[in-house]
Amino acid sequence: MNDDRRWMAHALVLAQRGLYTTHPNPRVGCVLVNAGVMVGQGWHERAGEAHAEVMALRDAGPRAQGAVAYVTLEPCSHTGRTPPCADALLAAGVQRVVAAMQDPNPQVAGQGLARLRAAGLEVECGLMEAEAEALNAGFLRRMRGGLPWVRIKLAASLDGRTAMADGSARWITGEAARRDVQRWRARSDVVLTGVGTILCDNPALNLREELWPVGEFPQRQPWRVVLDSHLRTPLTAQILRLPGRCTLVGVEGHHQRQDGTECRQLEGDRPSPEAVLRMLAQEGVNEVLIEAGAGIAGSFMRSGCVDELILYLAPTLLGSQARPLMDLPIVTMADQLRLRLKDQRAVGDDWRLVLERT
Repeated sequence: MNDDRRWMAHALVLAQRGLYTTHPNPRVGCVLVNAGVMVGQGWHERAGEAHAEVMALRDAGPRAQGAVAYVTLEPCSHTGRTPPCADALLAAGVQRVVAAMQDPNPQVAGQGLARLRAAGLEVECGLMEAEAEALNAGFLRRMRGGLPWVRIKLAASLDGRTAMADGSARWITGEAARRDVQRWRARSDVVLTGVGTILCDNPALNLREELWPVGEFPQRQPWRVVLDSHLRTPLTAQILRLPGRCTLVGVEGHHQRQDGTECRQLEGDRPSPEAVLRMLAQEGVNEVLIEAGAGIAGSFMRSGCVDELILYLAPTLLGSQARPLMDLPIVTMADQLRLRLKDQRAVGDDWRLVLERT
């Protein structure tokens, strides 16, 4: 059992290599072990390319015969852009399969494991399941409930202020924190903001190569989405002019713009958080990072759709006239929103807190 855990832990490390690249597929790693020796390893790198099991089988070659396969997600049993991984494992002569978790994708949902068992293989599932789920929280949320995993990123002073009264906010946190934010953007399928932030700050919300170590810059820019009920985003906005996809989400009654900007329309006076997120999930979005002002941050927080809060705290005070973290009309102690601290660490001179709703 200790060996099983050791090899599954290695498979999870491999899966993390696809953190920025597998969209909209899950991040998956696979290790092949024969007579106690690793003979093959692989991970899923990009959608449409070989899955982790196939990469590991290619690495192992004939040494896969009689091996144990450790895979972080149930091998697929259907033909999509690639053939079934369950069939590839059978054809290679693998004798035992240990999966961290079952795949909630309705096209798989236990069928891959069942096919392996029916062929006479020893199959186990559930080893290091919590770690595997954490790696693919967005994919699992989308498959199980039709919504992506949602994070709100905020940078604030020690007194919980995000900008001065006139909107100026550059910079509250230091460069190390800004580099760290790049990692959260890179793993997100969508970076979402509001038109107020666009009009006030004109942010880029993109990945910037100069903020990455040499050779590590992801080539895929996240999809940038602007909540803009009346389609007021100016054509000169950075977010529209930089490489990568950008979409304005408005409401019915406001016609598509004539400048070629991609627009979506939703029902109501303003797009509701859940309606926006369901629309994104239908396009295969697994993870959303919200970088917006107090209004949108508060609206999504109140909706109950937010999974994590990423808060960077700078060792500074901006005072009572500065702008707050979120627009949350809480009046009584009974209505407070309690959060659980998942992680805390120093990032340069600042602190990064990762919190979730209790």
